[in-house]
Amino acid sequence: MLLPEEKKKMALKLRKLSPHIGAEIQDIDLNADQSAGTIAEINQAWFDHIILLIRGQNLSPERQVEITAWFGTPGQLARPKEYRTSGHNQLPDGIMLISNIREDGKPIGNLPDGEMMFHHDMMHADVPHKATMLYAVEIPSRGGNTLFASGYAAYDTLPDDIRTPLEGRRAFHHYNYGTTVKGKDNGIEAFAESSHPVFRTHDDTGRKAIYVNRLMTEGIVDMDQAEADRLLSVVYDHSESPEFVYEHEWQVGDVLLWDNRCSMHARTDFPETERRLLLRTTVEGEGRPC
Repeated sequence: MLLPEEKKKMALKLRKLSPHIGAEIQDIDLNADQSAGTIAEINQAWFDHIILLIRGQNLSPERQVEITAWFGTPGQLARPKEYRTSGHNQLPDGIMLISNIREDGKPIGNLPDGEMMFHHDMMHADVPHKATMLYAVEIPSRGGNTLFASGYAAYDTLPDDIRTPLEGRRAFHHYNYGTTVKGKDNGIEAFAESSHPVFRTHDDTGRKAIYVNRLMTEGIVDMDQAEADRLLSVVYDHSESPEFVYEHEWQVGDVLLWDNRCSMHARTDFPETERRLLLRTTVEGEGRPC
């Protein structure tokens, strides 16, 4: 049992980013060794705030993987090797390049250009990864912001006439690797499909969150498509309400960790002539969503 003096030494300096989602951990160097107690406290802050921001970091790819392991088992790249870009050859396993930088006319990373609709990472897998970490290396002068929406707040305020017909239902999801647009007919052969609860119960907090999104969700299992489209359209609009969203303007050295079980995210457009490079790691899920 920790003494009061020890608890005081461990206390993180947190700043809320928005009313419903996000907190910044201040005055911490992620290259420094951290005690088990501090790592546990960081995990609790993550459960409490859904996304964590740490600014001003200078991480090697190897150190990013080590920090990712504070939250569970680092995930591996889900996409087949033949669909991985050239930039991944110089990185440790499990790190994905998110970049529009091109060599010989081809992007060195994934998801290179344009905006991206709201989505949950790895929802297309049977066991989705529970967390994603992004580390900013190069950032354009404007745009490329990431918007994060709280699935908890959206679920808690969803009207009963929409929630009731969806409670206990499962949704069907489809995603083509590396795309920023929805649909099955976009010319990319590598894809994955899954079905998960419309409302997911978080493994660690026990809270319910909306677990469908505009990019990947195709319909509701055993429900007429027209009725599913009607209900899902309302859910999407509600979930993306500005009151539930934090918009992050990236700076070089930013590290962002978010919980895919209870949040979704989107990306704004940015100048295609300016370089953007972020390193992405994930944390494996601990079972099928329920």
